[in-house]
Amino acid sequence: MVGTGSSLSCALRSLILLIMISTRTVSYRPALAWFAALSSLWVFGVVTLGAFTTSIHAGMAFLDWPLSNGSINPEGWLSEIDKFAEHSHRLFGMVMGFLAIALVVCLHRYEARGWLRNLGWGSLGIVIIQGILGGTRVLQDSITVPGFAMTLGEMLRIPHGILAQVYVCTLFAISVSLSRPWIEGNSGSSASGDSPRNGSGELGCGLRRLALASTLLVFVQLIVAALMRHNNAGLAIPTFPLTPEGGLIPAHWDFRVALHFAHRVMALVLTGVLVWLAIALWRSPTMGKGFKLSAKLIVGLLFVQILLGAITVWSARNPYASTAHVIVGASLLATVFTVSWWTYRSSFVRIQPLSLAV
Repeated sequence: MVGTGSSLSCALRSLILLIMISTRTVSYRPALAWFAALSSLWVFGVVTLGAFTTSIHAGMAFLDWPLSNGSINPEGWLSEIDKFAEHSHRLFGMVMGFLAIALVVCLHRYEARGWLRNLGWGSLGIVIIQGILGGTRVLQDSITVPGFAMTLGEMLRIPHGILAQVYVCTLFAISVSLSRPWIEGNSGSSASGDSPRNGSGELGCGLRRLALASTLLVFVQLIVAALMRHNNAGLAIPTFPLTPEGGLIPAHWDFRVALHFAHRVMALVLTGVLVWLAIALWRSPTMGKGFKLSAKLIVGLLFVQILLGAITVWSARNPYASTAHVIVGASLLATVFTVSWWTYRSSFVRIQPLSLAV
């Protein structure tokens, strides 16, 4: 009986392995690609509601977690704006968790590229950490930290916001890697393949470095923005573009003023770098229509982001303008990151050849 059970177990394992080998592929799967794209869009709903919750100071509309006032359908959440914002954020986050689990299962079941399956597991890990951070932020809101004005719960808002941006990039990386142009190499640009000019040429390497540097700078700017936002430094310099004294440099300094000023300086630096990237993409003979469209989108988002930043100051941090500022910032990061990810496609192709290898 033991021998029979052992043989049956081995047979089942062999069958499972055979099924996995026969179904895992790098071929384009429309359903999986569109599901990943849907997940990438859904995360913006989570970020939007999270940003709005912070903008109207509704993070503690409910003092418990994971339920809201002990219920998944708490009284008043459809009629009171603070409860609506916080509970909607929780519901969207819960759905995001289900989407992340489903995406990991589908990738593990159907995707032959090991690095992409690992990326899926990483994205699920981020969602789990995000949920823990969000819940701990609520449960530890009353815990004081010696030497700091913020409580422990309030401090956790900062990594919670930063990690959300990392998750946006992770989902876009997965979505792009599952797309038809990535898999079939028909993006209309030699940047999508292994051409000598793009893989080792000066122009290709220059664009890769510029796109990567741009992505890192946008991410650093969003970190500064998160620090500024959660330290209530959005109006530390209450006028724009000049300071209240009529100059460019604040006359009086403290931590909040330094954060706000750093955000403005980074915005100036990013304007130059992103315009440079857009021009490089537009002028490059190796870049196809998709990259040129991305160049237009980068410039457009940059213009809107600067305008929203100004409106946020002029309106004394109107919650809708402030929320829009966060969303456009995340969209700009996603766009620049996607461009950078695309320029490294040939490296990923070399890591995992287009085969049915598991």
